[in-house]
Amino acid sequence: MRLLRSTDLALRVLMRLAVAGDSNPTTRDVSEAMDVPYTHAAKVVAELQRRGLLTARRGRGGGLALTEEGRTASVGALVRAFEGEGDVVDCEGTATSSPCPLSSACRLRGALRQAQEAFFASLDPVTVADIVTTPTGPLLLGISPRP
Repeated sequence: MRLLRSTDLALRVLMRLAVAGDSNPTTRDVSEAMDVPYTHAAKVVAELQRRGLLTARRGRGGGLALTEEGRTASVGALVRAFEGEGDVVDCEGTATSSPCPLSSACRLRGALRQAQEAFFASLDPVTVADIVTTPTGPLLLGISPRP
């Protein structure tokens, strides 16, 4: 299973803010440090703010800050939220692809769904605070925008 870019970025933004201390990086600071387009970072930050995981203030003295809910958020819940409820494989077909001919008697779909849920469940007890302990936290502080 491969995470969407937005899921990966959401986790990295929360991790970076978890070690920010009193500094409040802006969305632009985060996008430059993570080497992602500003518009993509802005969408992810907006979604994290909508979920109550961070605050964002504009203007002088503004920036991003992690909320207590963001610090204690389950990584599994975050990944579920950003990845959505979709299956690992598309058995039903889309407007541009046909449904799988095995779908009426296939056991693979159920096995893959079970594996996907096991993946999420293994991340459920892990919090954002857990994933920024040493050595990760100090390393995150050293990340700066690429020249």
